[in-house]
Amino acid sequence: MTYMKALSLILLSSFLLSCNMNPQTNVTSPNGQLAVDFSLSGDGQPNYKVSYEGEKIINPSALGFEFKDRPAFRDGLRIQNTESNSADETWQPVWGEQKEVRNHYNELLITLQETEAPNRLVNVRFRVYDDGIGFRYEFPAQENMADSVFIMNEQTEFALTGDHQTWWIPADYDSYEYNYTQSKVSEVDASEFKSENERVDRQIDNFQAVNTPVTMKTGEGLYLSFHEADLTDYAGMTLGITDDLKLVSELVPWADGTKVKTKAPFTTPWRTIQVGQTPGDLAESFLLQNLNDPSKLNDTSWIEPLKYTGIWWEMHIGKTAWNYSERAEDSYGQQGGTQHGANTKNAKEYIDFNNRANIKGLLIEGWNTGWEFWGTDSVGFFDFTTPYTDFDLREVASYAQENDVALIGHHETSGQAAHYQTRLDAAFKLYQDVGVHHVKTGYAGGVIPKGEYHHGQFMVRHYRQVVKTAAKYQIGVNAHEPIKATGIRRTYPNMMTREGVRGMEYNAWSEGMPPQHTTILPFTRVLGGPIDYTPGIFDITFDKYREKEQVHSTLANQLALYVVLYSPMQMAADLPENYLAEDDEFHPAFQFIQDVAVDWDESKVLNSEIGDYVITARKEKGADNWFLGAVTDENERTKKVSLDFLDDGQTYQATIYRDGKDAHWEDNPTAYEIEQHEVTSQDSLDLWMAPGGGTAISFEVK
Repeated sequence: MTYMKALSLILLSSFLLSCNMNPQTNVTSPNGQLAVDFSLSGDGQPNYKVSYEGEKIINPSALGFEFKDRPAFRDGLRIQNTESNSADETWQPVWGEQKEVRNHYNELLITLQETEAPNRLVNVRFRVYDDGIGFRYEFPAQENMADSVFIMNEQTEFALTGDHQTWWIPADYDSYEYNYTQSKVSEVDASEFKSENERVDRQIDNFQAVNTPVTMKTGEGLYLSFHEADLTDYAGMTLGITDDLKLVSELVPWADGTKVKTKAPFTTPWRTIQVGQTPGDLAESFLLQNLNDPSKLNDTSWIEPLKYTGIWWEMHIGKTAWNYSERAEDSYGQQGGTQHGANTKNAKEYIDFNNRANIKGLLIEGWNTGWEFWGTDSVGFFDFTTPYTDFDLREVASYAQENDVALIGHHETSGQAAHYQTRLDAAFKLYQDVGVHHVKTGYAGGVIPKGEYHHGQFMVRHYRQVVKTAAKYQIGVNAHEPIKATGIRRTYPNMMTREGVRGMEYNAWSEGMPPQHTTILPFTRVLGGPIDYTPGIFDITFDKYREKEQVHSTLANQLALYVVLYSPMQMAADLPENYLAEDDEFHPAFQFIQDVAVDWDESKVLNSEIGDYVITARKEKGADNWFLGAVTDENERTKKVSLDFLDDGQTYQATIYRDGKDAHWEDNPTAYEIEQHEVTSQDSLDLWMAPGGGTAISFEVK
């Protein structure tokens, strides 16, 4: 061996020894503003803390696990090794809010090992972006975890630095369908929802806990949102709140109390903290998608964003019924019509309307047998392939194709997930055979097998199986009563949209949602992913069918929601006749629904305050047109908006759909006005919004 080679080996050995003796334990974002510091306590418990521009935003927070029939994994650890890495790439979503997404982060991987038997290993991987952080646990294959692993608790903490203002919903194991509450963290108390536990499809175990995404504003004016990314073969995470202002992970259990059933090697979902100086910074973040794997679908040419109408709202307001039985109430036991909505004649009339209106998609609910048994304990009553006698699926599908209308299939399971799994291939093959490329799934009811929850690992596996099977048959999924969105749309872009929210239907048969609801959603629920909120109701009061209920917004607000609440599948939810004027021509305001896009090159939140108002602009994908949506809470307000987001050097025809001078969500919701102006990027507009109102604008290049 030469002297120089021996010296090189000595220097390399010294360097490696130095690295092991002084391992890297911190990582910063590419712009240097966000920093994560990792440490071990005196008894070997792992902790991390987070700072922003040098100020702590997460105090030292513990990490760990409890297992069944195995020692806990939370102390007595040492750092075996660390690795650092960086990445900077740009990728193009199949559809989405932006044409391109930058994935730019710095990474720190820390390998921990127990100092005593059984000497188990775990990797903790941190990725730090300019807009937030993600970290996850990675358990490699190892002899001491070769058998089945049962996680009883994951002890991930987020130790807050103050009693922040918080927008939250309860930690219900079955549902996200609640109005948001604004309070301090210490005041989170879901006790008012105790009666919800009487339902088979609701379960709140901890009334001082929240579902995610949960969003906060610090005393210094910084915005934080806590969630998870890439929820795969694991239990959904809720967050319990301790007296000392820590958020602690509480996983949704299996029926037997186990939280996660797995086997090494395995990884957890990413635990995420999005950080922004404004609410818009959160809404414009792509952290969750970036923490998911690239698309696993080789061919995505069949995936099509679209607007759609549906035989749907008419059942909610009681004009017709889901089921075919001859009785004076619909399948939800409410006062309603006796006529079955999903009949061949009605479907063809919707198709005719869609063809005339140039609305691509048509959802038909209640076409298959079984609806008359909804809400019973009878297992297997939904067939998914057998239509009622008054509905000819193939005839309707053929008529739709002749008129260039795309049918959207519907699979309500009544929560009977195990039964649905046995029918997936047959149901999706039928849709493929008749040319259906989208399906709306539903799980309205308690999950069967009994004892399982919508947000537990059993159902996480189920939802993923549905998405993967749908992809096999070239079908996009719109999931209702779903597991939360965690960015998986990047990996499976046929997972297009989902409910997971207290949506429009609640206005039809309950006290509904207050006007502020849609000013909160873009910074809470929608941070997870697209939302099938089903806007576009023009007959705000629908007194012909229900006298007590109404939508809590103005008509202009309904138009603005097409821009404010993102989804690649957007519903024109009202009855077709309500989109027509007395002369049988289209309602003048319907033009905005016809014009607005569902796929975008660029999206910007121009101005916002959570719970008060939001103003969003988006540029149509592959076109020069821009659209703006602005909505307010129960207070009227005027906001000056600069049009500097428009392309320089272009002149646009701005068509403004705004509230009428005396509009009010409660007393005069349908008053509106339409104005047109020529504008450029040098101009600004004063947007006045009535109580519960809004403004929608289309900008078309002249």
